[in-house]
Amino acid sequence: MLTLEELEREIAAGSIDTVVAAFTDMQGRLMGKRIDGEYFLEEVVAHGVEGCNYLLALDMDMDPVPGYQMANWEKGYGDFGIAPDMATLRRIPWLDATAMVLCDVVSHDGRPVVESPRQILIAQYERAHALGYGPMMSSELEFYLYKESYAEAWQKGYRDLTPTIPYILDYHILATTMDEPFIQQLRRGMQGAGIPVEFSKGEAWYGQHELNMRYADGVTAADRHTIYKNGVKEIAHANGIAASFMAKPSEKDIGSSCHVHMSLVDADSRRSVFVDGEEETDTFWHYLGGLRKHVRELALLIAPSVNSYKRYAAESWAPTSISWGRDNRTCGFRIVGHGQSRRIECRIPGADVNPYLGFAALLAAGLDGVEHAIDPGPELKGNAYAAGDAEPFPSSLREAVAEWERSEFAKRVFGEEVWAHYLNYGRTEQRLFDEVVTDYERTRMFERG
Repeated sequence: MLTLEELEREIAAGSIDTVVAAFTDMQGRLMGKRIDGEYFLEEVVAHGVEGCNYLLALDMDMDPVPGYQMANWEKGYGDFGIAPDMATLRRIPWLDATAMVLCDVVSHDGRPVVESPRQILIAQYERAHALGYGPMMSSELEFYLYKESYAEAWQKGYRDLTPTIPYILDYHILATTMDEPFIQQLRRGMQGAGIPVEFSKGEAWYGQHELNMRYADGVTAADRHTIYKNGVKEIAHANGIAASFMAKPSEKDIGSSCHVHMSLVDADSRRSVFVDGEEETDTFWHYLGGLRKHVRELALLIAPSVNSYKRYAAESWAPTSISWGRDNRTCGFRIVGHGQSRRIECRIPGADVNPYLGFAALLAAGLDGVEHAIDPGPELKGNAYAAGDAEPFPSSLREAVAEWERSEFAKRVFGEEVWAHYLNYGRTEQRLFDEVVTDYERTRMFERG
């Protein structure tokens, strides 16, 4: 991490000449500008920069989408402010002479743009602190590595790509040694960018990896997730290979997950309120109850694309239900850890989740459980995939959009503007997919249909 004084010295010495000022869009991508170091110090620190407000009203292809109130053709697609959060200032070691600062999106009068993903999480973070809690989180983000470069993958239509390792490498030291020249760059790069790493490991399919970061407060954890995900792709590009965070790269592959670990601490003492000694507290149980009660209606924020739902399949390591169990990887919610490290792991999100939105959804649900003393129901013991009474998570984006549309809880906890904004997002994602003729249809019907 960098202080402003350290940045000033490095810019004066010429060791940093560029500052990336970026915020996260609805899809979880970093958007912003590369700013000359001297101009950043002279103007941007105090006044920020501006960007077109359509950046929170686009689809993945960067096309403006109708139906958003905060940005549209009728209002002329004006600017909003991009205000640096100087507490996030850091070096980016894998880019030459470059620093980065994450930003908040604000209107011209300085008020937060409530539809911005980071602001949605900050609102729930502040809600937790008002209740006396500090939300703690971390994400386990999986990805695939391919031998093709991004340009080569594009030319191949992202089909028939070659995993860097041709067999399953879960915990496999020899196999991960083969990718270690790249993975070591990730660990060192993240450490150098102020993102403390715990470990890396092979994952459950060909060329699939995971790198875990240390536990932190919810906003810091989402910031780290965002920079890490972007950094993996940048470092892959520099090495002439490709990394993908698709939830399900193909029907033949195991999906890539983003398991989210979470707990609450006392805002003053920083001690966990989930346990008293080794026993779980009412706060723990009620937080879990809120998660289970609301996770279906918040699925749109947790599994945001059509592809997200292809990951949910029996015996795939991805859950299909919202059941809970102790150290049970078949459940949607897995209870892990001991003593002060006791926590809830939500195994539902995929690697395509926007961390700000996913974390905000889980935190909002858990806090509602605490506030209303919601019972989580009985533990599911055994194989949740085979349990006939396990309540399912939505199995499609269409179902998730319908759940969000009728959710009075989402309207209440996030506000009408946010609810309407992401309803339009979900409807758009589904509509765009429905308009496409897929390879599945073409293969089955072109000749034989």
